Amino acid sequence: MALHFESCIFSSKPQIVAPKAQHSQYFNSSKLDALHIANKWNIVPEERSSAEVYKTGNLRRNLREKVEVVKNELWKSVDESSFKGLQMIDVMQRLNIDYYFQDEIEALIGKQYANCSSVGSGYGNHIHQIALRFRLFRQHGYFASQEVFEKFTDKERKFRPELSENIKGMVDIYEASQLAVAGEDILAEAEKFSGKVLKGKVDCIDSHGDKFVKRTLEHPFHKSLPLFTARKFLGDFHDKNLWLSSFQEIAKMDFSLLQCSYHREIGQISKWWSGLGLANELVYARNQPLKWYIWSLACFADPTLSEERIELTKPISLIYIIDDIFDVYGTLDELTLFTEAVCRWDITAIEQLPDYMKTCFRVLYNLTNEISSKVYKKHGWNPIHSLQNAWKSLCKAFLVEAKWFGSGKLPSAEEYLENGTVSSGVHIVMVHAFFLLGEGLTDENVEIIDRIPDIISSPATILRLWDDLGNAQDENQKGNDGSYVNCLMMEKAEYTREVARERVMSKICDAWKRLNQECLFHKQFHPTFTKASLNLARMVPLMYSYDDEQSLPGLEEQVKSLLYDNFL
Repeated sequence: MALHFESCIFSSKPQIVAPKAQHSQYFNSSKLDALHIANKWNIVPEERSSAEVYKTGNLRRNLREKVEVVKNELWKSVDESSFKGLQMIDVMQRLNIDYYFQDEIEALIGKQYANCSSVGSGYGNHIHQIALRFRLFRQHGYFASQEVFEKFTDKERKFRPELSENIKGMVDIYEASQLAVAGEDILAEAEKFSGKVLKGKVDCIDSHGDKFVKRTLEHPFHKSLPLFTARKFLGDFHDKNLWLSSFQEIAKMDFSLLQCSYHREIGQISKWWSGLGLANELVYARNQPLKWYIWSLACFADPTLSEERIELTKPISLIYIIDDIFDVYGTLDELTLFTEAVCRWDITAIEQLPDYMKTCFRVLYNLTNEISSKVYKKHGWNPIHSLQNAWKSLCKAFLVEAKWFGSGKLPSAEEYLENGTVSSGVHIVMVHAFFLLGEGLTDENVEIIDRIPDIISSPATILRLWDDLGNAQDENQKGNDGSYVNCLMMEKAEYTREVARERVMSKICDAWKRLNQECLFHKQFHPTFTKASLNLARMVPLMYSYDDEQSLPGLEEQVKSLLYDNFL
């Protein structure tokens, strides 16, 4: 199956036809252009030929054989205490093939960590060795102390100036610093020092090194998705050896198979979305099934989670649709009635709603019951109450914002942010992800999930603040929906917009530290769920870096490459 972006939906400004409901009192007509432009994320599927299906079968068999060769011939020859094993793991992760070697990776990381039980012991003497061990340990849930970097600092805990000549070492230090948690002053200094050095050196090194350093500064590995960055990685790696060539072969075959899976999944989503008819019912709402799928693909990057990706895309689509109902369609009275209907969760109590709201509620009601039934059949747990409560919280948060911005009165910055983490929709995504995965389904964990713990609120904060930075032009919400920046400037008269934006970036950094801490110290959730939370946060910059044309050029480039390009 192949698919295409609709590169141009409208050649001229679309004719505005009155929808079935009146516009809200704070309706912003300029948003319509942005919504129509956004519809380039619609998809047009095509059927796969039998030859493609046959080719895929051969490719899958060849990939299995190559993976077994690497495990039996290459991996077994690696000394478990050697640095080479860690280098191989780093390359596997960057090439997005580490899921084929999870058992081997966990065993080696565990044994290496046991050898480094005391501070500085076994980490090595070179900055590259120490930084990579530190990063891999923390990525795999092992606490590595920031004190291992103390040997590179002076009495004031400042990094020694002569280290700045080691560009590779600075890159490694910068990458390691991204896994900091709150209160780690050495890692904070490491990020500050290495970042400053790399920014200063970027124009003084060769073109290859220049690209590598720029990519590291813009997209450090811990805050990026290998799904999108793997194809560029080999261009940064000049060492040629047997294991790298073998990993490259696996990556190429894996990438081709993943593309086939993505096309098939997108075809199923397109069929589901078209069958709903919401795009016809809500003519001003966003029609972006491909974009919604990319969110679920980011959360569930593991190839085995195909069914989960398809199911997660469905509630994500409704987050966007309900958001558009609150932003574009409803009057305040209608939005209040809709929220009350959702809170009652009674399909017979929707008669007072406009037709378009009735349709949306029915879809929400039926989808929630359908997903609950699938989870119960597969995992033996009925999540209906948790899912209902999540949707109730979202609609309440949307209504709070509608009342704020309808009145023209901005809340305090922190009040806005507290509500905004709920209205971000992240809780909806992660609650559905938790139950679809079906791991760790206990009364205790469900109770924690329902309370929106840090593993959910941290990526929600990151999303809300990125959206508010002013890069996000998708909604074109000038003067209506406010932002944390505007609320902060209203609260702090002395703040310029630049200072307010700096405060936002600082809060995003703090949210990342909280998320790192959750992943490192709180292990009650399954690693696949934790990774979904991390990946959602990693996806945010791509989803919210809009240009002046209200487009997402970075995301469009990455998605086209992911769906159409060869690996190399």
